[in-house]
Parts: sequence; structure tokens; C-alpha cells
Amino acid sequence: MLSPLRRTLAAASLTALAFTAASTHIAQANTARNATASTVGWVRLAHLSPNTPAVDVYLYPFGGNTPEVLLKHVAYGTLSPYQPLAPGDYLVAMRGAGASATSSPVISTQVDVAAGRAYTVVGLGAQPALTLQVLNDDLTTAPGKAAVRVIAASLQNPTVSVVADTDTIAANLHFPAFTTYQAIDPGPCPLHVSTATATQTTQLDFAADSTYTLAILDNGSGAPRVLDLTDAAGTSALPKGGVNTGFGGTAQPQRAQSVLPLWLWGLSLAFGVAMVMLGIPRLRRGLRR
Repeated sequence: MLSPLRRTLAAASLTALAFTAASTHIAQANTARNATASTVGWVRLAHLSPNTPAVDVYLYPFGGNTPEVLLKHVAYGTLSPYQPLAPGDYLVAMRGAGASATSSPVISTQVDVAAGRAYTVVGLGAQPALTLQVLNDDLTTAPGKAAVRVIAASLQNPTVSVVADTDTIAANLHFPAFTTYQAIDPGPCPLHVSTATATQTTQLDFAADSTYTLAILDNGSGAPRVLDLTDAAGTSALPKGGVNTGFGGTAQPQRAQSVLPLWLWGLSLAFGVAMVMLGIPRLRRGLRR
């Protein structure tokens, strides 16, 4: 039978081993994430032209004929997830929905993808002046801050101003245009969207060390519709690209995932092992009785 001291030392040793295993797992995950961030870039595609019908969007390696990304029947207000791509030059082409892949595109542009960088290629403006704009997406911001930019993509409300609490993100921004990222304090805050006729206010929550894009869209009622996009979340070097539920947003609900953190998993394992080690002698004594 182990003495109380030996049982305590054994439990402490197993605790240390569990923490070491968890720490190693975390370090390996961070190394893999950083390696991914340094070897690929990311591109997402958006249709933000109010009077342009649905389109098919192709993304080709420059000079190639086989698309890396093909999005079918993309409607106004739609934005794709980020697609990881090897660094290099790519061609983005928009064709009418259902048009032949060999037909001439309605519009096209080139995007130069750099490792560790993220881009949004957005169809912006109104017909017949539709353009494809390549936006550089920030994946980081000042420590402890959030960063927000605005895209004006509404014909019904061609001039908008956007204020997060007391921080002005866009002032009299004219369609079609976009701002640079503006650093703001994180946390819940009222978002005020002002047009020529009215101001709407809603409550949004911006996380620290995260970047966001707010796209101002047409709405059937004439009031502006806000598409609230998370570009990058937390301190990760990988982009997120998700759609949040801002007011008037069209996002589908996202499933919340509950994942036990690795350090907590290691602590739980160590605690369980320690309890077993300390409990075995008591169990033996109980059986003997």
C-alpha cells in the first residue's frame, strides 16, 4: 500500500505529466496555425451591386482555365467564406447566372494573393458602372481594440454615416465607396446608421483584437440594411469571415460550438487521476471490511 506521502507525490507527478501533454498539444496547434498563416493567403467574394442580377463567380489561377472557386447564382448581399489559396496571381470573373463557363465575363479583375494576407473581392456600384474592387482585409488591430470599416452598397440610401457609440466610422460616405478600418473600444455599443431621411440604432458587440466589415445594403422598406461581418476574430492569424446578426442582416444562424479548452482538459484529467490514486486505498479498505 502506498503511504499518503507517496500517493501525493504520485498524484503530483501525474498532474505535471497531464499539464505537459496539454501544453505540448497547444504548442503543436499554434505551430500548425502559424505555419498555415505563413504559407497561404485568403480570398472571399462578395456581390454588393444593388441592381445587378444574380451572377456566377469564378476564381482562376492566372492563366489557367480550371477555377479554384466557383460560386453559382450569387445574389446581391451575398458574401462567401474565405478560401485559402497558394500565393500568386488570380483572375476573378463574374458571369450572368447560368451563363456558359466559356462565355465572356460581365466583369473581371486580377488579385495578387500574398501569404498571410486576406482579401475581399467585391462587385460594387450600379449597372452599367459595376466594378470589381479588391479590398485588403486587416486580420489584426491594436492590442485590446476592435477595428471596423464600412462599405456603402445601397442605392436607396446613397449617403450614410455610421457611428459606433461615439466613434465615427463613416461620415457622409457616398455609394459606392468604402472606408479604411477604424480602431474602437471593444464591447457592446449602440451602432447609429444615419441616412438622408432617418437614423437607425441597434446594439452590436465588438470583440477585442477582432476586425469587422459593415456593409450598408438596400432594403425593401427603404431603410438601410446592415450586413455585419467578422473578418478576423481574437488573436488568431487566420481570418474568420463569418456573418454576424446585425440589425437587418441576412445571416443564417450559426451553430455555437462548445469545446473544452485543452488546458482545462489537462487539469480535469490530472484531477481525475489524482482522485483515483488517492481513492484506491480507501476502496481497498472498504472491500476488506
